[in-house]
Amino acid sequence: VQLQASGGGLVQAGDSLKLSCAASGRTLRGYVMGWFRQAPGKEREFVGGIRWNGGITWSEDSMRGRFTISRDIAKNTIYLQMDSLKPEDTAAYFCAAGSRVINTTRRIASSYDYWGPGTQVTVSS
Repeated sequence: VQLQASGGGLVQAGDSLKLSCAASGRTLRGYVMGWFRQAPGKEREFVGGIRWNGGITWSEDSMRGRFTISRDIAKNTIYLQMDSLKPEDTAAYFCAAGSRVINTTRRIASSYDYWGPGTQVTVSS
């Protein structure tokens, strides 16, 4: 599976941004897709995810209500809609895919098999 995230950029606090992660190489059926982010000098942080089969989503508590995850089956793509952005949301955002991710491991980066290059999101105050 090859993943390519896009949609990052420089925005102001309070703005919205929608990231995309397009997958190629195979269908995502049976996979769990995750969004992670990593700020300079910090560990990679789980943002949220979606189970491709059924479309069940979940978000990290601190981001729930501002970040929404969705998918487009026809395009083999997942999205991360980010609203009310804050300067502390500044980070490189990564998408990942895992075939053996379960509920108890979905927040753990090493649970995912495939990663795409990050897309930078910078939120100015």
